[in-house]
This record gives sequence, structure tokens and C-alpha cells, in this order.
Amino acid sequence: MRELIELIIKGIVDNPDQVEINEIIGEKSSIFEVKVDPDDIGKVIGRQGRNIKSIRTIVNAAAQKDDKRVVIEIVD
Repeated sequence: MRELIELIIKGIVDNPDQVEINEIIGEKSSIFEVKVDPDDIGKVIGRQGRNIKSIRTIVNAAAQKDDKRVVIEIVD
């Protein structure tokens, strides 16, 4: 999952080298804290949250085959 999130986020932002992903693993769920350059936060979130919502949908669909739940948070 981490690689999928990293691939999608790095494709959106202007500064892909500033992308940091921290993973917190639980039994049935995983939390991914994504940190990007402050100038790129708007691109990751998108208008009215459309980009981040789409990313969450894609990742949750991929995680569903492993019977897991994924939470993605944008960290300042």
C-alpha cells in the first residue's frame, strides 16, 4: 500500500523528493500519514477534497482484497 500511495502522491506534487509517508499498522487497519511540501498540500487535497478522496478510494479498493482498511491523513 505504501508504494501505491507514494506513486500517486509523487505524481501529483511539484516536489516529489519532499514526500514522506509514515505507516502505523494495526490488526485490521493501517494509517498512513503523508507529509508533503507546504506548497503542494493544495494539489494533494484538490478542489473540495476531490484528489485526496479519489486517492483514498483507490487505496481502499486495493486494500479490500487483503480484508484491511486504510486511512490516509495529510500532516502539516
